[in-house]
Amino acid sequence: MTMTVSSSSSYVLCTGGLGYIGSHTTIKLLEKGYKVAVLDNCANSSPVVLDRIAQIVGKEDSVKFFQMDLLEKDKVKALFEAEKFDAVIHFAGFKAVGESVAMPLAYYHNNLTGTLYLLEAMKASGCKRIVFSSSATVYQPSEVPLDESKPLGPSNPYGQTKFMIEQFLQDLYVSDKSFSIDILRYFNPVGAHPSGLIGEDPTGPPNNLMPFIQQVGVKRRDKLTVFGNDWPTPDGTGVRDYLHVDDLADGHLAALSYISDKTGCYVHNLGSGRGASVLEMVAGFEKASGVKIPYVIGPRRPGDLATVIADPARANTELKWTATRSLETIMDSAWKWQSGNPEGYPKA
Repeated sequence: MTMTVSSSSSYVLCTGGLGYIGSHTTIKLLEKGYKVAVLDNCANSSPVVLDRIAQIVGKEDSVKFFQMDLLEKDKVKALFEAEKFDAVIHFAGFKAVGESVAMPLAYYHNNLTGTLYLLEAMKASGCKRIVFSSSATVYQPSEVPLDESKPLGPSNPYGQTKFMIEQFLQDLYVSDKSFSIDILRYFNPVGAHPSGLIGEDPTGPPNNLMPFIQQVGVKRRDKLTVFGNDWPTPDGTGVRDYLHVDDLADGHLAALSYISDKTGCYVHNLGSGRGASVLEMVAGFEKASGVKIPYVIGPRRPGDLATVIADPARANTELKWTATRSLETIMDSAWKWQSGNPEGYPKA
């Protein structure tokens, strides 16, 4: 993959930088010579990740770490005044669809208020570049593949928070044309760092397919429930666009580079453009691990869709970015992570 990178002396803040996607992106930034700070409240992540990042990049104290919450408005404002960041990659936020339906007010308060405080601190300190973690959940059910012009209309509070933050960012740019903004709509990140040292470690029962399969693979869970085998897909199970988390991390660096020399508010899908079914993912994991994954067929979940696949052409063209890693690479890395860390990160 070819990619231009902006000045390696740039100082980038990753909010939620100890999380699954944030940690992989932090490593990529460090490897490209960026100066990196991480802000994380460790609500859904582990401080152990800092040590793992240092191991991978071969340098102690490679990251400046600030354990704080974006809801701590005064602390966030003071941090921006003190540190003089050049850019922000904003990962932080609650992210479980089911939980958002049960706790909508908590999701709106955390994700929206936290982002407002972040944007206010950025504006006050003169930091005008931001890459935002949005999600394919902002789209209405539509014909696939989904390009960026497809109608928006999230079906749950989590997706609504992403949609609303996109609106915040677009309105911010309209009001202040010196901002450089890239909104990245993720599809389904999976896999783990090739070292096996960092990967997806959900707190509580996994909300996504791959960590559930992985936990069945290491006997943390008895079996997988497949939600419906009567979908209009080749094998009857749901089809999604899966991409390796390292490809997704590369996409953030490509976005940062893209907005380094221009203002504007841009939107890019980050997906592979390929679909894989639940049963194909199970079979791929079984092949990589040599472990049989027992599963049962359950009812469809309300709000689920048969097929969700990205059209990543805009990112391919504008960001010079493509998801290149294969399903086999994804599965090998997922198994290396989970088999080496069957209980996830050690409790700090």
